Amino acid sequence: MTRYLYIEQPFRLESGHTLSRLTAAYHTFGTLNAARDNVIWICHALTANSDCQDWWPGLVGPGCTIDPERYFIVCVNMLGSSYGSTSPLSHNPVTGRTYGLDFPLVTTKDNARFFSLVADHLGIRGIRLLMGGSMGGQHCLEWACAEPGRFDLLCVLATNARHSAWGVAFNESQRMALRADATFGTDAPDAGKAGLEAARAVAMLSYRHYRTYVGTQSESDDSTYDDLRASSYQRYQGYKLWKRFDPVCYYGLSRGMDTHNVGRGRGGIAGGLGSITAPTLIISIDTDILFPIEEQGLLSRYIPNSRLEVMHSDFGHDGFLTESVKIGEFLADFLNDQLRIDATTKRAFTDGLTGRKFAVPGSEEV
Repeated sequence: MTRYLYIEQPFRLESGHTLSRLTAAYHTFGTLNAARDNVIWICHALTANSDCQDWWPGLVGPGCTIDPERYFIVCVNMLGSSYGSTSPLSHNPVTGRTYGLDFPLVTTKDNARFFSLVADHLGIRGIRLLMGGSMGGQHCLEWACAEPGRFDLLCVLATNARHSAWGVAFNESQRMALRADATFGTDAPDAGKAGLEAARAVAMLSYRHYRTYVGTQSESDDSTYDDLRASSYQRYQGYKLWKRFDPVCYYGLSRGMDTHNVGRGRGGIAGGLGSITAPTLIISIDTDILFPIEEQGLLSRYIPNSRLEVMHSDFGHDGFLTESVKIGEFLADFLNDQLRIDATTKRAFTDGLTGRKFAVPGSEEV
């Protein structure tokens, strides 16, 4: 069940704009211990919500590597999203209406500060493991750079230190599709529907891979020449997002992703990543065209005490969602190693997170 935290204090954004108050929508699973430090914090990706047990089955849940029977799992909906935290759908005290396109730019640094504020309000001291993929991984890196002492361990998947020109170009192409829809940002019924559906179709080309489409969307015989499966699939993916996500929120979040750069204000990327003190697992996907392997290689090069694992998947970037069993295996091995390393210290960072018990994973509909 989604829970809500209302923070009645102004929040100044990196752009200089201020949100007068904040709402944080979040999910928790498990029980917080007496020391308030048995926390696994998961940062979700672009259009996900805070129910990480729903969209990461087989990795998060009873009997899985991230087990709520042992740990207190927290996932907070990012600012600007459709799923309950302060966003373009929120009340604008200046106009008396929802923000809409007047909602200010929220950077990945802003979201990291937002998560930190929420953690403080929830009384969370130490975080045993911080984990996220894609845009969620970007938030993790920003937060780990800003507050290295808060985290024992870090795991990031299919992400980068700075959003690339390639990624920005994909995002701008989607925003062009949104702006080409004359209803976008208006009060018209189904405002922005066509634009969002087209934007999502563009995005799918970056999330998947040649082999994904050839393997699942090719025609079964040689007689078909119109309304091909791949065409239908693109329309279906656009419609599916329209049914669950707001076009203006999507527009703003893509702009926020473009701002990501851990080197900003830290003397460059090497300086930013070099400030991370938590032992770090970096998972790369061999078919990811949006966040290619060289970007995770850069993370591994500059994050001290880091490990890079390359995972095979035919699902491209979306492998960070669909390959939950493989991710669980990498994570379990990493945590087992950290337990051995920390065996001589007073604290076993990974107590309860070892072993290989995996639920049958779910997967995206392909």
